[in-house]
Amino acid sequence: MIKHFVIDTNVLLHNAAALESFADNVVILPMAVIEELDKFKSQNNELGRNARQVIRQLDTLRARGRLGEGVPMENGGTLRILTGNGSSVTKIGLKDDIQDNKIIRVAYQLHQKGERVIFVSKDINARLKADVLGIEVMDFEKQKVNVDELYTGYRTVPVNGKVIDEFSGGQDVELPGLNALPNEFVLLVDEADRKPSALARVRDGSKLLRLNLENDTVWNIRSRSKEQRMAMELLMDESVRLVTLVGQAGTGKTLLALAAGLQKTVNEHKYERILISRPIMPLGKDIGYLPGDKDEKLKNWMEPIFDNLSYLMHVVDGRKLSIKEKIQKLLKDQIVELEALTYIRGRSIPQHFVVVDEAQNLTPHEIKTIVSRAGEGTKMVLTGDPYQIDNPYLDSSSNGLTYAVERLKELPLYGHVTLRKSERSELAAAAADLL
Repeated sequence: MIKHFVIDTNVLLHNAAALESFADNVVILPMAVIEELDKFKSQNNELGRNARQVIRQLDTLRARGRLGEGVPMENGGTLRILTGNGSSVTKIGLKDDIQDNKIIRVAYQLHQKGERVIFVSKDINARLKADVLGIEVMDFEKQKVNVDELYTGYRTVPVNGKVIDEFSGGQDVELPGLNALPNEFVLLVDEADRKPSALARVRDGSKLLRLNLENDTVWNIRSRSKEQRMAMELLMDESVRLVTLVGQAGTGKTLLALAAGLQKTVNEHKYERILISRPIMPLGKDIGYLPGDKDEKLKNWMEPIFDNLSYLMHVVDGRKLSIKEKIQKLLKDQIVELEALTYIRGRSIPQHFVVVDEAQNLTPHEIKTIVSRAGEGTKMVLTGDPYQIDNPYLDSSSNGLTYAVERLKELPLYGHVTLRKSERSELAAAAADLL
């Protein structure tokens, strides 16, 4: 039986290519979806961009026939726009004048006719309502990853104690059949007692490399966990052009990225400057417009960055400058540049060390836009916690950060580490684990 996929507005706002994602089936757009797209089309953000793209797609399809009767799509499927007139959901307790219910009404109408209907929505409440009516429901799964099985960047491998002795003694060691991903790390444990004994980085799928001892200390700070040590190794390796660091609050993601950026830019002069950005996404209710020019407006959003810079400035040599003056000098000398993601589209950024903090609040398309700005000689670092998302249209499985980890893990110029342990303070670690 042909499937009829009734698409909610939020699916199209999340991914403008959703119309082409249901193979050779019938895609149904309720008229209420068209009305909602019209409300979003003028917005100057990702939602507005997706709304406009969908509307243009529909206008192109309109040239092939009447949308109300159904028109063929490139993937062999059919698109129809239905009004839902002639049926009502008030008899089962849903108000007809609510937009979500107007969309569900179309699915209910087709369901009553005996069609195989699947209601696709990212709105849990809307899916619950449709399910109560006996309609099959599903979330939009494209660009989603299983965050519980997300690539961590390392694995534990039990080996014979002799192998560990050879590796620790400086001999070249290869583990045939390991088939590790590029820039993946291996924690070697003695198969006899299961105690961790050595940390290695893998090359060519099976050859074990020792970590660079020079990366043990970066900008006068040392790693406090094996995951942080792995992160330092990737951050300091110029051949790894993109690094993602995922972990809960206090694991040191942003601190390590900034320390590596300062080391590579200020001390080693490998990059011209450090570019730092983060999504403008409030935790609670927005306090409204902020006064001042771009830098003054950004200052409030960048306070977490300044906190980390203040900590790092404590550990540099003792010039007669206060911490605040040291940070201001970095900004004045344009060694550190703060940028709003709003202005990054269209830029070409060569020879920069780019740090994008709180990247879990970005969509897959926004991540693509940012990473594609990298010019010759630029290194990018994306950090974030998939379980602390403030964007109402994203979750731990559909955000751009986890999507990038899953899609890029086989690239030789990419590296990833998932950090587990909070190192900020004992209280912060307890909050992250228990609250």
